[in-house]
Amino acid sequence: MSTRRSFLVSSALTAAASRSAVGANERIRVGFIGAGTRGSYMATVAEKHEDCQILAMCDVYKRTLEQAVGKLKVSKPDTYGDYRRVLDRKDLDAIYIATPDHWHAPMIVEACQAGKDIYCEKPLSNNIEAALKAVDAVKTSKRVVQIGLQQRSWDHFQKCAELVQSGMFGTIFHCKLHWSGHYTRPVEQPTPVPEGLDWEMFQGPAPRHAFSPNRLFWRSFWDYGGGIITDQGVHINDVVCWYMKARVPISASAEAQYVQVQPPNLENPPDSFQIAVKYDNFVMSFTNAYFPQTDYPADQGNYFYGSRGALHVNRQSYTYRLMPARGAAPGATPPPPAFEPFNTKFAYVGGPSDSAHIRNWLDCIKSREIPTTGVETGFYSTLPLLMGLLAIRNGKTYVWDDKNRVATA
Repeated sequence: MSTRRSFLVSSALTAAASRSAVGANERIRVGFIGAGTRGSYMATVAEKHEDCQILAMCDVYKRTLEQAVGKLKVSKPDTYGDYRRVLDRKDLDAIYIATPDHWHAPMIVEACQAGKDIYCEKPLSNNIEAALKAVDAVKTSKRVVQIGLQQRSWDHFQKCAELVQSGMFGTIFHCKLHWSGHYTRPVEQPTPVPEGLDWEMFQGPAPRHAFSPNRLFWRSFWDYGGGIITDQGVHINDVVCWYMKARVPISASAEAQYVQVQPPNLENPPDSFQIAVKYDNFVMSFTNAYFPQTDYPADQGNYFYGSRGALHVNRQSYTYRLMPARGAAPGATPPPPAFEPFNTKFAYVGGPSDSAHIRNWLDCIKSREIPTTGVETGFYSTLPLLMGLLAIRNGKTYVWDDKNRVATA
């Protein structure tokens, strides 16, 4: 079975370009592709907006699809197992993509060709070449695309962006990314495909493998994701790009080792890693090492080190410390650190930002403006991590040539 469609591209793009924008007071008709944990949750967020109407929902696993539809309070969407049937619908204005990462870029391309606006979860892709095709498709078709980097719509992240960009911490010279966790899983013996799962469609553009249950934990496999590096790493790398007004990385190198899985499963991203990225005016490092805690790891997130102080911000809190003022008496202590906690126990507290990010997308569909995290923002926030994955897999340092859009070792 072929999981990719063929298009008469010129005529499809002409039709997409001629499509009129949704009126300011009209409902935006949306189809969801991917109904797992994130997709099903975001559908409940989207349907709370009165001008958003969910008409279709699709997933390759029938059980997952049925559970997601059952969570909806307002919408009664038609259901599909084949995403192409959703793209074929002429009564849909937009598509929400919440599939495994390897499907993100191909579906963006096909949705653009079908004349749909798009909200796509992060990262933009699990490989650079596919990500570039998505960027090009959006530019050519002029579709409105929002990437799911919702921390840009989160109020305390916005406040900390103002602090950094105001110069409070002086010149920032080092940005550290920290997110704890291990995603490695053993490759099991093949088992029969569960009833209701279209395994061929799940694999899509990825290399073919016999089914085994652990493959449904798709972030643990190179073929479908990039482990914690491209899962949560894209969120915190995006904060760096945002606060530092950075766009193009210069180079990326990495050291990595397998620890949890012995012998190592080379289909998985590694357990332990350190990625170093160089930008024009600062360096960035990313590690998953952490100090064990009974609570949600309070030390995760973003660290910004500057000539006048430092800031730490994550989804639970932010804190900063300034250096003593120049000319202060010997032994003077710096001002006490500012600290604002939001959630000291593990719980997801991002609901308002999720809703705000959806709201921004819906508004931009009507105005035809670029959303908060357009496709180019999504690309450059994903790029250093994809270069880091290349460095891990090949043991080399990669340099980005932005003019020719290629990473070379």
